[in-house]
Amino acid sequence: MSVPSRPLSRSRPSAPPAWGRLSALGLALAAMLLGGCASTQSLIPSLSSFAVYKIDINQGNYLSQDMVDRLKVGMTRQQVKQTLGTPLVTSAFRDNRWDYVYEYARQGKVREHRQFTVYFAEEKLARWEGDEMPQSVVELNRSAGDKGLRGMPKDDDRSFMERIKAIFSRD
Repeated sequence: MSVPSRPLSRSRPSAPPAWGRLSALGLALAAMLLGGCASTQSLIPSLSSFAVYKIDINQGNYLSQDMVDRLKVGMTRQQVKQTLGTPLVTSAFRDNRWDYVYEYARQGKVREHRQFTVYFAEEKLARWEGDEMPQSVVELNRSAGDKGLRGMPKDDDRSFMERIKAIFSRD
């Protein structure tokens, strides 16, 4: 027994209307133009958290203002070296100048850069110039401690939880 065969219809799928092609082309063009206006960092700022870890780098001579304050015109090279430390840059062509450079980089970006230069005349300290130096480390620690303990009485008989609540209260 044979099954009657049906003729296969060879119909073409209907083509999208002309406006459909134009809108798809317009959307693609708009996406390309807008994609060039934004960087990945602004669209996805947390993407950098998946990048390679970069260590923090302190490089050079860390000078503080109290070290600079101890300088006096007429000091010998050895006295300057004892006060500020060995300079990072000494030039064979300019032996009357020492450069103290400090740079701090975090996650590959330079966060802090300071430069301080001392000049000698006839083997004695003549003058110095440079960027403003931070307070001494002792003073920074003392001020941080004072800020952390602000509002707390020294002889306090409150419980630990009461002290913690006092730190975070707005009083």
